[in-house]
Amino acid sequence: MEQLAKYRLAAEQGDVTAQFNLGMWYYNGNGVIEDIKEAVKWCKLAAEQGNVIAQFFLGFCYENGNGVKQNYKEAVKYYRLSAEQGFATAQSFLGGCYEYGNGVKFNYKEAVKWYRLAADQGNSPAQYFLGVCYDKGNGVTQDYKEAVKWYRLSAEQGFATAQFNLGMCYENGNGVIQDKKEAVKLFRLAAKQGLPTAQWHLD
Repeated sequence: MEQLAKYRLAAEQGDVTAQFNLGMWYYNGNGVIEDIKEAVKWCKLAAEQGNVIAQFFLGFCYENGNGVKQNYKEAVKYYRLSAEQGFATAQSFLGGCYEYGNGVKFNYKEAVKWYRLAADQGNSPAQYFLGVCYDKGNGVTQDYKEAVKWYRLSAEQGFATAQFNLGMCYENGNGVIQDKKEAVKLFRLAAKQGLPTAQWHLD
């Protein structure tokens, strides 16, 4: 409780790190009663001072209606603030907003732009999403080899859906030489993580 009091005092005096940490304490119920509205309050103060993780967190809260009324436009606003500072997770989520038209006009090319920025930083979900874009020709010229490249980068980090999609590439010979054994190996990796489609594919 003494540490909480120190965080609160520093946060009230405008310390951005303390504001964000206090917000996370309330969000996770760490040493305090869980209070998402209080978490949002402190993270908003940190976000207004440019804290990239707080900005992303607020975007996530607005997208999902956590502690605030769901508002996709506000979500995009905070994702963009974070993404423009180079925070890869925010870049990936902003890409998703453009891909699905949440809070912004649907735009595959803009989605690809943000996915690529995040993927180049090693963000495994973004690498997977970028792979899907190349696989399906969404916002880019369809290119199975490029799809395989991004699926592989994501799969090597343990992203189950990328492991499955890479397995499908090997099964069908898209972007790689057809290799059923490699496909099964990848399906098993994804199935071990509980991915139902991979398990179904093995049965």
